[in-house]
Amino acid sequence: MSDTIEIMAHPAIADIGQTDWDKCACPEDGRASDPFTTYRFLHALEVSGSVGPGTGWQPRYLTAHKAGEIIAAAPLFAKGHSQGEYIFDHNWAHAWEQAGGRYYPKLQIAVPFTPATGRRFLTRPGHEVDGMAALVQGAVQLASENELSSLHITFCTEAESIAGAEMGLLGRIGQQFHWLNAGFSGFDAFLDTLSSRKRKNIRKERAQAQGFGGQIVQFTGDEIQPEHWDAFWQFYQDTGARKWGQPYLTRAFFDAAQENLRDDIMLVLAMRDGVPVAGALNFIGRDTLYGRYWGCAEHHPCLHFELCYYQAIDFAIEHGLSRVEAGAQGEHKLARGYMPTATHSLHWLADEGFRGAVADYLRAEAEAVDHDIEVLTSYGPFKRANIEEQQ
Repeated sequence: MSDTIEIMAHPAIADIGQTDWDKCACPEDGRASDPFTTYRFLHALEVSGSVGPGTGWQPRYLTAHKAGEIIAAAPLFAKGHSQGEYIFDHNWAHAWEQAGGRYYPKLQIAVPFTPATGRRFLTRPGHEVDGMAALVQGAVQLASENELSSLHITFCTEAESIAGAEMGLLGRIGQQFHWLNAGFSGFDAFLDTLSSRKRKNIRKERAQAQGFGGQIVQFTGDEIQPEHWDAFWQFYQDTGARKWGQPYLTRAFFDAAQENLRDDIMLVLAMRDGVPVAGALNFIGRDTLYGRYWGCAEHHPCLHFELCYYQAIDFAIEHGLSRVEAGAQGEHKLARGYMPTATHSLHWLADEGFRGAVADYLRAEAEAVDHDIEVLTSYGPFKRANIEEQQ
């Protein structure tokens, strides 16, 4: 049997097919580790027009073939900008172009618009090492042959980061705020681990939020109805317009979510007289709840904290999930029990001199991020003994 591995690039995930893709993306029994690299999620982005022509995210999915079988795959995109990535390289692009180079297009192995940690090199069991190596080599070769500036792998796992560094890629450390479930029996058990002042503040915030004049309801699976998406689309448009200039996802994505992703979703809505006035969208992984989007039609004190952070904690405790990832940035999450956590990415740059300069920058940046995490952890809301456990 030949040990040769062949790499192929595909302009549409449908060209690969759900069965072959998901054998790599979610070989686990039951729920995938996270839904973001599954066929159903990536296909929803494509068919909804959220990625593809005119978006700056052009699919070039990679597959690795051995003895006639797909043993590994990666969600690769040709990028015409640096939007929707959450690990920022705008300064790199500016420096490259100031020196007379062309930074875009570049290649990106990532889940579009999704700052959630997960596997980026999707391998079938038994092919973890050779599958990842083949995908890295294939992606670098694709960038080199097309005279592209760079390749980036964002929000990969720590294990992938270590393996990628051993292959010569540059590792980068970032930071997010995650809530960790220490086997809590309920929200009050979580509160008992906090300092008195922080505990009282959260109780006050929850009381203020829940007094907005209606009910807060969690919807999952078939409980989610098309009219819920109509309301959430309005919330999402408002938030997207304020944060990014225009929303990344199209309205059709939420129709695709209703059809094929609703079992992966926990939608929290603040309802008054049966009408949603605010909402937060979460995705459900095997062991993690991923907070993604929030929006509102009316502003009420602390409603954002309740829908995005406290409802997510309630859901994670009730369903035995070990973690809540609350998305990118936001030091305000610290006071609400979300602790600083390192994130990882990998980078390849075509120009040797520029690669050396970026490597120096990344070493200094990693030291600063490590220091920030240490300092922020010491300012966490937990009682002193619990903070020491976090460290």
